[in-house]
Amino acid sequence: MIDFLVIGGGIAGISAAARLSKHGSVTVLEAEDALGYHASGRSAAMFEENYGPPSVVALNKAGARYLFSENGGYLSRRGLMLLASRDQADQFDDDVKDLNMQGITVVEARACVPIIDRGSVAFAAVGEAAFDIDTDRLLQDFARVIRAGGGSVLTGRKVTGIRKNEHWTVEADGTFEARIIVNAAGAWVDEVAALAGIAGIGITPCRRSMARLPAPGGHDVTTWPMLLGAGDSWYAKPDAGKLLVSPSEADPVTPHDAYSDDMVLAEGLARYEAMVTEPVIRVETSWAGLRSFVSDGTLVLGPDPADASFVWSAGQGGYGFQTAPAASQLVADLVVGAQPDLDPKDIAALRPDRLRR
Repeated sequence: MIDFLVIGGGIAGISAAARLSKHGSVTVLEAEDALGYHASGRSAAMFEENYGPPSVVALNKAGARYLFSENGGYLSRRGLMLLASRDQADQFDDDVKDLNMQGITVVEARACVPIIDRGSVAFAAVGEAAFDIDTDRLLQDFARVIRAGGGSVLTGRKVTGIRKNEHWTVEADGTFEARIIVNAAGAWVDEVAALAGIAGIGITPCRRSMARLPAPGGHDVTTWPMLLGAGDSWYAKPDAGKLLVSPSEADPVTPHDAYSDDMVLAEGLARYEAMVTEPVIRVETSWAGLRSFVSDGTLVLGPDPADASFVWSAGQGGYGFQTAPAASQLVADLVVGAQPDLDPKDIAALRPDRLRR
């Protein structure tokens, strides 16, 4: 009998399993052949403490120390630069306030990122508190915690059946019995819930596409900040000497192994291209990931109100990695009855109970 059976081997499931491994036996079931295959493996990998709705920001702040210092730290400074055209003035002001950024001149912006087009960009701002996350190391370190505690992380185990009598019985290329299930199946959480006879939370997977471009104009992009279009209309991020550009779309789709939409990607690249002096000559590769949301746009963490032995770690949207240290700790605290460190109003905004009213 397993104490905690976690369904899903992305950052949500692996981090929750690592926290719970201190309180009992843990097994993680991942349908794919590798951990972090879907949303976790296609993340922009950024930490910006003020990014997200209030309950997400609370998680960001609560987990910041872990990301900065645990195991030598997982963050490296990147910085963020916001760009806007003249007709985006109001949106620019809102974004600057929300992200706690500092306005700079376009000349100053171009001194940092020389491809900025002074004819198109009318407003610019910077935020220094934006960091790259070493996502693979964070995921693998949580997995090591599970294994060090005697737990199992099993890949290639798609859940095909769940039933409950005195305890949960889960079929996934084998039979597993557990006291508690943690549903961390990403875009598939409502499908897992349906197998268990639990009401869904109304999860909506949303596609986000990405293109990898050669360094524009042959520039060294290593020290460039992440570039963000006003209103989250596009972003560009240096990565291994290349530039990742996304149209920042959030188009609802069914759960699947996501791939980029060529038309949406072209439109996003055009929005980026309009703000810079270097044309997009070649796309080296493109892909997409699914960012899954519930109706209020924040995470769903903790026991289901109808059955406390069915626990949610879901709805991470685009915040999964930056919230993982605090979100996983909250899940564990709520499961074992420990007192969470978060403010009660933030906990209430994250619990599944809010969706059942």
